[in-house]
Amino acid sequence: MTDTTHAQGGTSGSTPTGSSAPGRGVRLPRTERRAQLLDAAQRVFAANGYHAAAMDEIADRAGVSKPVLYQHFPGKLELYIALLENHVEHLVSGVERALASTTDNKQRVKNAVGAFFDFVNGDAGAFRMVFESDLRGEPAVQEAVDRATSASVDAITETITADAGLDEDRARLLAVGLVGMSQVSARFWLNQDSTVSQEEAVALTSTLAWRGIGAGFPLSGRE
Repeated sequence: MTDTTHAQGGTSGSTPTGSSAPGRGVRLPRTERRAQLLDAAQRVFAANGYHAAAMDEIADRAGVSKPVLYQHFPGKLELYIALLENHVEHLVSGVERALASTTDNKQRVKNAVGAFFDFVNGDAGAFRMVFESDLRGEPAVQEAVDRATSASVDAITETITADAGLDEDRARLLAVGLVGMSQVSARFWLNQDSTVSQEEAVALTSTLAWRGIGAGFPLSGRE
């Protein structure tokens, strides 16, 4: 489906300063237009925070009129939640890929820890929306934020249950510990003026986790 509504009040081909958005009046498929609007919103929310962000500025940054923006998102909160959902999905899929990338459990732990460091270091605005949102009092926002943790815990729990021979309750407790350690360590590392590289930070954190999980709970069937 193509977004056939033209933006108003601009010359076709013009682009807001500092933006790579198509000019006003350019037609895009709906999925591409939505991605463009989310990208513009991310920039504005990251720069101004939710409360100071204005739909006018987001539309201008995207190179569209406000009617086009409102065709895709009824309001600022809906736009924020859509963006947050994208970030949550990105984090969770990263953790799932990390666990599926190898059958070596030590490497799995390192990869899972690394997924959190990659997410935190990849886009400061994204991780702050997920882990430091100032809208946690909003139920839909809190639900999305909670899912970032719960879905990651679910994926790790499944792996630990299968490989360590633990029941689900015990495996979940370990998974919560690994997720919490990874998330807090990654955020602490990013916010410090540290000489520790990301690679070393991941190695240190995953070594701590592996000595607890790997040594204390070996692969089921092994001594």
